[in-house]
Amino acid sequence: MTSGRSPAVGGRIELHAHTHFSDGTLSPADLVALATTRGLTALAITDHDSVAGVAPALTAADALRAARTEDGAAPPEIVAGIEISSALEGNDVHVLGYFVDWRSEALASRLERFREERRARARAILDRLAVLGVPVAEEEVFASAGPGVVGRPHIANALLRAGYVPTIDVAFQRYLGTHGSAFVPRPAFHSAEAVRVIREAGGAAVVAHPASLAARLIEQLAEAGLAGIEVWHPQHGTATQRRWRELARTLGLVASGGSDFHGPHRGVGLGEMPVPERALAELRARAHQAAR
Repeated sequence: MTSGRSPAVGGRIELHAHTHFSDGTLSPADLVALATTRGLTALAITDHDSVAGVAPALTAADALRAARTEDGAAPPEIVAGIEISSALEGNDVHVLGYFVDWRSEALASRLERFREERRARARAILDRLAVLGVPVAEEEVFASAGPGVVGRPHIANALLRAGYVPTIDVAFQRYLGTHGSAFVPRPAFHSAEAVRVIREAGGAAVVAHPASLAARLIEQLAEAGLAGIEVWHPQHGTATQRRWRELARTLGLVASGGSDFHGPHRGVGLGEMPVPERALAELRARAHQAAR
């Protein structure tokens, strides 16, 4: 579901942005306002494992549209999206979903189960930290996650605030990373299942920032119904972009992309990745196919 407004020809689009419903710093309303001031024609809300930011973003866009004067900037089309954390053959794989039915009860049920698995993982990590002599209050960690899904970054920030580590990086190196002493593996959520969940919610699934992921894994997901590959991303240099664009062409997938925006002064700015506007139309068409 979207606001229904079609983007203007030649406009800039943003297909990968986060709000405070996951690990972004802005509220959905503030993100929409920023997208409006930057003249974006489309904005995808792609929070981690949550669609809770979609409704307030749609409301904010509608309010801006209603209040718009002749000289005022038009708010962007809001694309209902998500970024699902998954695993495939030991690799962390994030799968973006576009044009999902954010009101789907089946999607809500699966995401709630996933969030409970993440909460259980966080508690297990906190138990290990306590045994290691660096206890952090569960209430503090869960409160810092706010409306979003709790994860290791929230625990890392708690360790930093308590003075146990000098930086977030050290928190991961010493305790929370794969080789850290308090590491607990993420609950298994197969990438093919993530693709299926998105498709069943009427959406188009895209592998996010594949970077150096093996091409054969993308081929597996293409067979499972993957719609696209995130070609344009801040982590991808020219050679990487060329590699994934060629694979997308070979497999008949949409070449997509986005800034992976988390907030001002955190990486590339909103709408600053050169994503062709045709990517949005192609993803919309794939989503319509998935909904049939």
